[in-house]
Amino acid sequence: MTTPPLTLYLAAPRGFCAGVDRAIKIVEMALEKWGAPVYVRHEIVHNKFVVDGLREKGAVFVEELDECPPDRPVIFSAHGVPKAVPAEAAEREMVYVDATCPLVSKVHIEAARHHENGLQMVMIGHAGHPETVGTMGQLPEGEVLLVETPEDVAHLDVRDPEKLAFVTQTTLSLDDTAEIVAALKARFPAIVGPHKEDICYATTNRQEAVKAMAPDCDALLVVGAPNSSNSKRLVEVGARAGCRYAQLVQRAADIDWRALEGIRSIGLTAGASAPDVLIEEVIDAFRARYDVTVETVTTAEENVEFKVPRVLREPA
Repeated sequence: MTTPPLTLYLAAPRGFCAGVDRAIKIVEMALEKWGAPVYVRHEIVHNKFVVDGLREKGAVFVEELDECPPDRPVIFSAHGVPKAVPAEAAEREMVYVDATCPLVSKVHIEAARHHENGLQMVMIGHAGHPETVGTMGQLPEGEVLLVETPEDVAHLDVRDPEKLAFVTQTTLSLDDTAEIVAALKARFPAIVGPHKEDICYATTNRQEAVKAMAPDCDALLVVGAPNSSNSKRLVEVGARAGCRYAQLVQRAADIDWRALEGIRSIGLTAGASAPDVLIEEVIDAFRARYDVTVETVTTAEENVEFKVPRVLREPA
């Protein structure tokens, strides 16, 4: 029986970004330095495969600091944490390592600077997402107002419309964010924003690659976790760019083959916390069913690297 031909467009860049790479390395180096168990507050990155792999090596994942014993090191996830968390760790004299992505830390510093200058902050982000919780938690209660949609802007109750600034979550959709920023500027002409939206290079690059290949694809698969903001945005970007079928899959076993019947081309990408091995697994699953020709669609080259904290580079 002959297998039907299929062109598989592989997005580049895709998968791991520098912040995720660094966060995973931090957990691995902490285990090497201090031995198991090492505690991690919140999933280090939003990917079950990665988290399970680190758990097998001796990482213990908890949601809050009070679940950690004071005599074991604790690591804060790549998404960032409210200021109260390192303060509590210091008070309990715990050894802690902050794996917050430097690009998220940059937003934290920006928010703190605006606050010192007497500005109230508006954050564009998703309620309850750990990155949003962490960024809003850099400032006192009530100092950061959250908006998720352009409609939310109309209902904002601000202290002084002349003294406002905004920051954004790093993993949002560029297009959606632009609409919210436009609404903010229309209602509050004096609002101060970053030179360029806080959306990080990796989120931007992965979205641009999807936009570039969407017109050629009958369907799009995004390898990523259901709680991964940047992965979910890739699905939305693909659908908006013209993919009739755009779906998030955690691994090859999640592919709905019936929905893909009759396709001749498929786009494949992965969120910033999805490892290569899961992308390969999906490609292999297609190879088992189709005569696959892989074409890489490259829209950017990434060579960003972030150093791990000094405490991990020093001997125990």
